[in-house]
Amino acid sequence: MSLARRVPHLMTLADLSPSQIQRILTHAYYLKRHALPWSLPHAVRSKHGGPPNLRMPSQSLFNKSVALLFAKRSTRTRLAAETATHLLGGQALFLGRDDIQLGVNETVRDSARVIGGMVEGIFARVGDHSEIEELARYSPVPVLNALSSLWHPTQVLADLLTLNEHAYLFSPDVPPPPPLPTGKADRESQRNPGRTTVVRPLTVAYVGDSANVLHDMLVSFPRLGHQLRVASPANEKYRAPKAVWDRVVELGCDKGIHWTADPREAVHGADLVVTDTWISMGQEAEKAQRLKDFQGYQVTEALCREGGANPDWKFMHCLPRKQDEVDDEVFYGPRSLVFPVSDNRKWTIMAMFDLLFGKWSLLARTGELGGAAAEDEPAEEERSG
Repeated sequence: MSLARRVPHLMTLADLSPSQIQRILTHAYYLKRHALPWSLPHAVRSKHGGPPNLRMPSQSLFNKSVALLFAKRSTRTRLAAETATHLLGGQALFLGRDDIQLGVNETVRDSARVIGGMVEGIFARVGDHSEIEELARYSPVPVLNALSSLWHPTQVLADLLTLNEHAYLFSPDVPPPPPLPTGKADRESQRNPGRTTVVRPLTVAYVGDSANVLHDMLVSFPRLGHQLRVASPANEKYRAPKAVWDRVVELGCDKGIHWTADPREAVHGADLVVTDTWISMGQEAEKAQRLKDFQGYQVTEALCREGGANPDWKFMHCLPRKQDEVDDEVFYGPRSLVFPVSDNRKWTIMAMFDLLFGKWSLLARTGELGGAAAEDEPAEEERSG
């Protein structure tokens, strides 16, 4: 009888249960609380009680390598992946489309086997979704979707972690998270950071194109209790493709989604307003038509006021942002959670790398490997005196 384990891959949050998604968010918060104190300047740590006896974050990638297979340019995803791999004790190898033979002199199938034979995980940012599916089909190591034409799971995980950390903005009775530990006095806080609060069910308005970020929102937000109100132009190319909508219906998420062509209707009652680029990479030739089709979709104070958004509504954008999509008043104003989301790309990717590449436990059933609380606790040998 073979004891070989099936190689775990993750293409979209549709492949995870709500409890598995929450497990990742809990683990990301745990890793963030453990890793951030190590980045503080020495002078700051000394001021708060001398060199603290901090615990190392998980070192599950010690002596291991992760291939960053990027067919598309990136800022946040690449930075998050490289720094997260380092914190987990591993090495990230950036492989751009001009660096390797993939797609030029070598097939995806052959490249998956070659790359997977030398690294312990593949983080792939591709064009058409079929490319990452083929990578996963033939890779001997886990493959994680860093972005494809259909899905962007790591972005939406960062959105969700940010909402949990800012739950106090949506519920006056919820306290803000405690400050980061900085020295000896805070050792216990660093050892036992607790769990991030789960944000209350929200009404979330998405105003813009039906692209990969929205697609992962469609299959996750409703299962976590949130209502989605989506506005996109009345044209099939701006609506969810069949492959995505089939997963939405399969998961029962369609019952929590309201779709309209009117952005004011979409923001009615919204606690959170989200938008994304109207012109994705590879759609540059459509720019003029898209700008015309999305007239009136710019997120502004006036739009949300006229549409009847919650007076304390907040805003998110995955970046990079163009002013056509949201004006400066909202983007840089007090409603914006844009840069906390950007920061959290690192911690959610770190959690994914730890659980998927380092431990192969991401897709385990809750409790199968001890559950989040047991699995995520660092072992004694991972601590630093």
